[in-house]
Amino acid sequence: MENFSRPLVDWYKKEARPLPWREEPTPYRVWVSEIMLQQTRIEAAREYFNRFTRAFPTVEALAAAELDDVLKLWEGLGYYSRARNLHKCAKTVCETYGGVFPPNAAALRALPGIGDYTAGAIASIAYGLPEPAVDGNVLRVLARMERFGESIGSDKVKKRFREALRDIYPTGECGAFTSALMELGETICTVGTPDCARCPVAAHCEAHRRGEETLYPVLPEKKPRRIENRRVLLLLCGDTCAVRRRADTGLLASMWELPNDLVPDAPEGGEPCGEAVHVFSHVEWHMRGYIVRCREKLPGYVWVTRAEREALAMPTAFRYYRKKLEEMGY
Repeated sequence: MENFSRPLVDWYKKEARPLPWREEPTPYRVWVSEIMLQQTRIEAAREYFNRFTRAFPTVEALAAAELDDVLKLWEGLGYYSRARNLHKCAKTVCETYGGVFPPNAAALRALPGIGDYTAGAIASIAYGLPEPAVDGNVLRVLARMERFGESIGSDKVKKRFREALRDIYPTGECGAFTSALMELGETICTVGTPDCARCPVAAHCEAHRRGEETLYPVLPEKKPRRIENRRVLLLLCGDTCAVRRRADTGLLASMWELPNDLVPDAPEGGEPCGEAVHVFSHVEWHMRGYIVRCREKLPGYVWVTRAEREALAMPTAFRYYRKKLEEMGY
């Protein structure tokens, strides 16, 4: 791999976007931002990051918080296992390391919810170590640089590029180089047709030299998502509606939800109140809702008023039916 670190770092110092986590890149703030940015656009994550760090300004504050409060602040970002792992990791950092993130990638990788990418980001950006953080954006940049013809989906390929990058990290500029690679992939070397005219390292890019930018990277084949038909019940009694808590493991673990079940064709039952679809990474929920007015509070549920329900952490999968409840005054 050609050493393109110097022109890339110089470009980054002039063109980097002002993002809140870059203002004070402490290990805690870098960690929170990188976990949020997994599967989330920067613009969507920006305000969540500001709210989250106002509520929990330190790893100690996050560790001392109730999980329900953490999940509530995360509401709307999706992939809630990230929030649970943040909470678990904060507790581990406080209990094992006295509230200080360990300053080496191997120890960081051993923490809950931290993999190679996040460990590399913390180690390089916060601690100035030559530890690459290789995600989809960075893989796209490097695959075009080398005209890399294999699928970029395997751990073997990520390891290959991490090792190649480690050899060209500029002394004293490790954090800037890691951030610059991310910035390049997010703003210029984008999916589809990259903006090569603005690229500070186009002269180092083999795909650009051959006019083959759009042929790379080679992506792994996507598996089709599983479809689940679900019936959602809006159980009402007096001024309360029924909710329940999901199991502590699996999809949407520990979140609150409206009663729902898997049914082949969502048969009639109660007053129909519309259909909604929610897409997860590997499954789609195709939902049909029904209003059921109960004479008494059925066992097995938690019955809450509107104010009580709004304080609960409930996934966006139920947004359509939550709005229906609000329209009815629940």
